Amino acid sequence: MNNDYNKTDMHMKKVLKYLIFALIGLAIIGTFVYLFKRSQPKEATYETLTPTVMDIRKTTIVTGKIQPRDEVNIKPQISGIISELYKEAGQTVKESEIIAKVKVIPDMSSLSSAQSRVRLAELNLKQAKTNYDREKALYDQKLVSADEYDKILQAYNQSKEELASAKESLEIIRDGVSSANKSGSSTLIRSTISGLILDIPVKVGNSVINSNTFNDGTTIATVANMDDLIFDGSIDETEVGRLSVGMPVKITIGALQDVSFDAALEYIAPKATESNGTNQFEIKASVKVPSDITIRSGYSANAEIVLQQVDQVLSIPESAITFEGDSTFVYVQSPGGYEKKAVRTGISDGIHIEITEGLTAGDKIRGNMIITTPGK
Repeated sequence: MNNDYNKTDMHMKKVLKYLIFALIGLAIIGTFVYLFKRSQPKEATYETLTPTVMDIRKTTIVTGKIQPRDEVNIKPQISGIISELYKEAGQTVKESEIIAKVKVIPDMSSLSSAQSRVRLAELNLKQAKTNYDREKALYDQKLVSADEYDKILQAYNQSKEELASAKESLEIIRDGVSSANKSGSSTLIRSTISGLILDIPVKVGNSVINSNTFNDGTTIATVANMDDLIFDGSIDETEVGRLSVGMPVKITIGALQDVSFDAALEYIAPKATESNGTNQFEIKASVKVPSDITIRSGYSANAEIVLQQVDQVLSIPESAITFEGDSTFVYVQSPGGYEKKAVRTGISDGIHIEITEGLTAGDKIRGNMIITTPGK
């Protein structure tokens, strides 16, 4: 019985060995067939294209920003310390509306001079009053002429006016406002235009100075009319020659998805500025924004400008054009294959190109190459 069992085991081992050899042989044959197919030459065919009639526009994209046409920095007329702020950024303000109040810190030299002027005016008025009282008593007794009396009266009135003026000057230097003109106080910082407050860069307690020969002064607030916006960007010198004032512009803003605005080119800089080694010309376009859309100053934007446009012209994909020096060619389908044919082109939008001469709407031309493997 053991002999039968051994014979069966040996037979199974032989079968397993033949099976392994067979699998290895199949793997080798499969690899060979795969490599053979891969080494076979591939056939090249071309797609067939037909010229189409369409509109072609050559455009350029200019990057820039949206900003208000009128943006004003509100500055104080006097130096001092911010004591109150009545507005904040994002609020609207009307012309002459108060934005802030300044507490005056007077210049000691000017204050001392003003005080001295008041004291001198008081002395002059006291003397003028004495002279007037004496002259009037003589005039009432008809001991002096009317002319003499009028001179003394005039001097007395001038002394009173000088004292009032000296006191007003002292109040302005000391308090920033006179009691006779509180409505025109220079301590009250008012907006010079109506619009939106874009920024208030100061806080209560900050020192501020007025604009003078030596500095620009402290900006209390920046106010702009957000109903009148412009696009401000720069265009390369290679394209600026094709621009003209009044050209339509399409504005898109990155922060606003799927929204575009119409604009009109209104300014082209007469002088270039160098940027990254290239000459750039500033351009500006007035933007028409619908009333239901909110635009913030400083939004990055792109302006699409149509440099050239032709309507309903014969065109083909630019990839079908073959360039040889200054000449252009296409391959036109014929009974014997494709024949090389010279054509004359017009403007291109980067994808399609205008054909002005050499093709008709019924021609079939060679397009892009299509690679196929035999047997597939």
